[in-house]
Amino acid sequence: MIPTKKVIISAAVTGSIHVPSMSEFLPVTPVQIGEAAVASANAGAAIVHLHARQAPDGRPASSPDVFGEFLPRIAAETDAIVNISTGGATSMTIEERLAAATAFSPELASLNMGSMNFVFSGIAEKITNWRYDWEKPFVEKSYSHPFQNTFAQIEYALRVLGEGNGTRFEFECYDIGHLYTLAHFAERGLAKPPFLIQGVFGILGGIGADHMNLNHMIAVADKLFGEDYHFSAFAAGRRQFEFATHSAWRGGHVRVGLEDNLYAGKGVKSESNADQVQKMVAVLTDLGREIATADEARTMLSLKGKASTKIPEDAQSRSA
Repeated sequence: MIPTKKVIISAAVTGSIHVPSMSEFLPVTPVQIGEAAVASANAGAAIVHLHARQAPDGRPASSPDVFGEFLPRIAAETDAIVNISTGGATSMTIEERLAAATAFSPELASLNMGSMNFVFSGIAEKITNWRYDWEKPFVEKSYSHPFQNTFAQIEYALRVLGEGNGTRFEFECYDIGHLYTLAHFAERGLAKPPFLIQGVFGILGGIGADHMNLNHMIAVADKLFGEDYHFSAFAAGRRQFEFATHSAWRGGHVRVGLEDNLYAGKGVKSESNADQVQKMVAVLTDLGREIATADEARTMLSLKGKASTKIPEDAQSRSA
């Protein structure tokens, strides 16, 4: 792992797994997503990890038009690094999942390093009152429909976004095998260091939220990549802050946000992404770690810079 004194905080503000019925605080419209991203950056997040949702019902979206409703505001009002997800939803083609990142050529894009069972159907057992008719079938479908990211699809993303747009990647690794997949593409020269490896723990179908697994993932990454990678980690659900803290303690970076965890504590819903960022800033400060600014994160991750993206700034938003 690349040694660093500065910790990069990523804020994943909405995702595509949690449904509106789960929390009244989840950003579910483009306006809300833009507001959440700006507030997260102001609270200390160097990176905002972004999915899109359609108004008014918050269903996952991939269209550049929907992303275009909130990206200009973020670019105008913050210096945050925009990280556009290529995960989307299982119903989307690879072309649909890459459409926004291709259109806006961000500094970062997330890239899942393999096909997997990505199961969150248990949500349906906990909700009795659904706000929208799309939600229950959407979560139940995850039990029977895996998330697909084949080697051909990964290569397509690396070539279209990496070679074609100069976008770098948050390599999302949900299991140890995903590290070896990244090593395969690194050996072929399609993935280039420094790598940002995001260890993801606690998703049903992926590696469990066990702290031994986090240590093991770092050990394997050290073996495969030496000092050519940055490591970040989070666990889905209630162990989110445990794993972020563990990652920081091991010298890595952190990710927080309502995409990954809707709660601030047992039975207490987190009221905003910014609240989670502020809580993480306090934890890192207690650990004696410094918080990286967006520009410091750009240097650490060898990003192309905000001016090299195709995200227009909303002049009206900046003047407001």
